[in-house]
Amino acid sequence: MSQDAGIYILLALAFVAANLPFLFERILFVLRPAGGSKGFAWRLLELLLLYVAVGLLAQVLETRGHGGAYPQNWEFYATTLSLFVVFAFPGFVYRYLWHGAKRRDAAAQA
Repeated sequence: MSQDAGIYILLALAFVAANLPFLFERILFVLRPAGGSKGFAWRLLELLLLYVAVGLLAQVLETRGHGGAYPQNWEFYATTLSLFVVFAFPGFVYRYLWHGAKRRDAAAQA
């Protein structure tokens, strides 16, 4: 596998991982929430945990491919976290804007 293909696969994995907290109702993908639905704070925590997991995977792949990972400063982490949040936008729209609008329309028709 070429380096370019690995980068595209990692970006696709980051996109999928960023949307997972908004698609599933289980807390940390295991526990059912007591109130019936998971709150926004849980979704943000899961988003942060998945960002760290994808970042660790990227660092492992970089270390394995080149023999050592290049040291990063805070600017790198601020940029990649911002990109991860942008990747999460479709899931956010589905959960809170589009899916919520369908519920409001159904309630208004009833």
